Amino acid sequence: MLPAPDPARFRDPRLRPIAEKVMAGQRLDSADGIALYDTHDILSLGELAEWANDRKNGDRVFFSANQHLNPTNVCVLRNTCVFCSFARMPKEEGAYTRSLEEVFHEAEQARGAPTREFHIVGGLHPKLRLSYYADMFRGLKERHPGVHLKALTAVEIAHLARIEKTTIEDVLIQLREAGLDTMPGGGAEVFSTAVRATIAERKLTGEEWVRVHRAAHGLGIRTNCTMLYGHVESAADRIEHLSMLRALQDDTGGFLTYIPLAYHPDNNELGEDMGRVGSATTGYEDLKNVAVARLFFDNIDYIKTHWPMVTPFMSQIVLQFGCDDLEGTVVYERVYHEAGARTDMHMPYRRLVDLIRAVGKRPGERDSFYQPIRERFEDLDTLGAGAAAPVVHAA
Repeated sequence: MLPAPDPARFRDPRLRPIAEKVMAGQRLDSADGIALYDTHDILSLGELAEWANDRKNGDRVFFSANQHLNPTNVCVLRNTCVFCSFARMPKEEGAYTRSLEEVFHEAEQARGAPTREFHIVGGLHPKLRLSYYADMFRGLKERHPGVHLKALTAVEIAHLARIEKTTIEDVLIQLREAGLDTMPGGGAEVFSTAVRATIAERKLTGEEWVRVHRAAHGLGIRTNCTMLYGHVESAADRIEHLSMLRALQDDTGGFLTYIPLAYHPDNNELGEDMGRVGSATTGYEDLKNVAVARLFFDNIDYIKTHWPMVTPFMSQIVLQFGCDDLEGTVVYERVYHEAGARTDMHMPYRRLVDLIRAVGKRPGERDSFYQPIRERFEDLDTLGAGAAAPVVHAA
């Protein structure tokens, strides 16, 4: 257990009463959250967040052996989600829609690898019906019965409900019966009405996004939650967003983890309008968004860093700013690379272990429900740096 911070040594006096609340186990309010975002005392903020994380999770950092699948980039919101670089119109250059056999073929990379989860998201295709996804999930489960399916954002679920003229609950029930295990947290962006009017005018409102996740939780489907930061939002917008997520977690307990997602400005209208093509969020903002989340979310156990977005090097640093979960092997990342991410498309299993060990943390492979699978990795020393690790259960 790390020693408790000494608030009297904090350079920013506004952090001192917040630190006292954190160490007393008291919930932070919106004013506290805004003060955390406004501070320039980044080292004190990080020390407090790391202490809070150590109290909750110790020195262990989880990671997963996962594979991303993106069945289509065709999206009816192509012209209104101005922050997105992934979406295409049906006949636009670069548009694609995978047949089921093509999806199954890509998923074959899981054979012989330690893959335990398929992470499946895509665009809002105007013609792909619920049956396409149900058949996909059944086919993946038949071919890879031990692999967990984390699939479809709240926006995709609501889109399918509109196409099928049915309820959110009915879509979720049918997909669960087909093999859906959990849902990712994408599509949340920032819940502020004004922000959404600027960056995603026709997307689900924040209240609608929450409604889909509430329905999933009510059906026993656990989900993740996210926030896209670094575009036009303010600190107040961020805290409003986090407060809505925290309130839903109070009600349902259905969120597994929170992932702050860094906006990337390349190849999208918002980045061009802001004159930010070629730049992304600063490391300062990346650190803050992890640390603030750890302190504000007293009811969400895990905070994940998404290395394809912020780089593996920044992900290492945030592991000492309150973060306890590192995005996994991925295999092939499309969404953020379309927006200018310059990271690798995948991360070898061994490198994930090495990145965690290098910052003095204890790596632990987890399943999709954050149950430990493997905590000993001595045999990795016999593998090449890019090799996939064999599946060995914790001893």
